Amino acid sequence: MFDTHCHLNFQIFNERVDEVIKTAKAVGVDKIIIPGTDLPTSKKAVRIAEKYEGVYAAVGIHPHHVFEVYLKVRHHVFRPPHPKGTQAIVSKQVSSLSSILKNPKVVAIGEVGIDRHYYQKTKHENYQVNQELIDLQKKFFIEQIKLANRYRKALIIHNREAKKDVLEILTTNYQLLTTHFSVFHCCGPDEELLDFAKKNNIFIGVDGDITYRKDKQKFIKKVPLEMLVLETDSPYLSPFKKFPNEPKNIKVTAELVAKLKNISLKEVAEKTTENARKLFFI
Repeated sequence: MFDTHCHLNFQIFNERVDEVIKTAKAVGVDKIIIPGTDLPTSKKAVRIAEKYEGVYAAVGIHPHHVFEVYLKVRHHVFRPPHPKGTQAIVSKQVSSLSSILKNPKVVAIGEVGIDRHYYQKTKHENYQVNQELIDLQKKFFIEQIKLANRYRKALIIHNREAKKDVLEILTTNYQLLTTHFSVFHCCGPDEELLDFAKKNNIFIGVDGDITYRKDKQKFIKKVPLEMLVLETDSPYLSPFKKFPNEPKNIKVTAELVAKLKNISLKEVAEKTTENARKLFFI
């Protein structure tokens, strides 16, 4: 099986990566992708991927962490101000990913997108969501779409309470999405998203929350198997509602998908792995 989204680069897994990968492989999870959420976690994802066979990295700046740049722009930390303004600052931040993108273990840009959620727990003090932040997130998203196109990498798309924004950007920049595949990470149970995905060769990520969300169970029944990839989003979204989640638990998600679609676990495992290989050019 293939866990296409697992944050082994997060602090919760420090000193445990060996153990977590071994227990995952013991239940048949032999491929894992570690997405970055900022430059440090992207670099860490690459370092981990280099150490293990079957482990790969994605690099990117998560929309939630765009808040750091937002504060610096707002308080004029960037000195001297660039003559071309905020867009130049965004381009420079995104270009910092380029040096690690050339590593053969890097298979995607991600996770990137738009996030309108108000986080109760976050490392960012005085976190807020306003139009200025969303506009900055959009700039980062577009620049990272361009980066994925330039380096012909897959795109891992994060969308939290921002469907309209995400679809507008993907539609406007459609010409950049024709040379590689994309995935709606932890896709919400939304018919419009599914319809867009079908029309634009975008895969649908299914996670452990399917075990306790009836709306997602109904949704996954409608998603063709050839569009599905399995994710854990570890350490989050455990099928048992326990923290931390681990890639070994992807088997639970696969078993439920098999039950919902009335097919064998073997067919789900084989087809979703084939889909993931296609998505990430592995």
